[in-house]
Amino acid sequence: MIGMTSFGDLLGPQPVLLPENIEAEDALLQNQDPVQVAAAHPTASIAWAHLAEAALERGEKADGEVNHDIISAYAFARTGYHRGLDLLRRNGWKGFGPVPWSHEPNQGFLRSVGALAKAARAIGETDEYARCLDLLEDCDPRAAAELGLD
Repeated sequence: MIGMTSFGDLLGPQPVLLPENIEAEDALLQNQDPVQVAAAHPTASIAWAHLAEAALERGEKADGEVNHDIISAYAFARTGYHRGLDLLRRNGWKGFGPVPWSHEPNQGFLRSVGALAKAARAIGETDEYARCLDLLEDCDPRAAAELGLD
């Protein structure tokens, strides 16, 4: 019998459920500085996502022009995205298919992609912005809305 994926495609790849990074996740939940968490756990996309989102928030409060914080957000998000891709591939992802938002350990990668989309849009990199939205749609149609990109 062929199993259903979480998005109802009988023949599509099974959803990838990334393993927890308990130390990094707990440190962030305890409000430890994301800079220190990223330094201690550089493979944890969730730490990079926190850094990117904070930089975006600071950058968006500025005068609306591209600034240091927006560029930092782009770099942090890209790091989280690439660290997440590495982990996804090690867990069977082939470059497409479900990466469910509902599975919390997937959210570091998905949040990094969302932050990368926002930073790319802020610097006028429209192709990258569109690629990020397409990736989020492929991973989980819910993700963009969860990240305020709908």
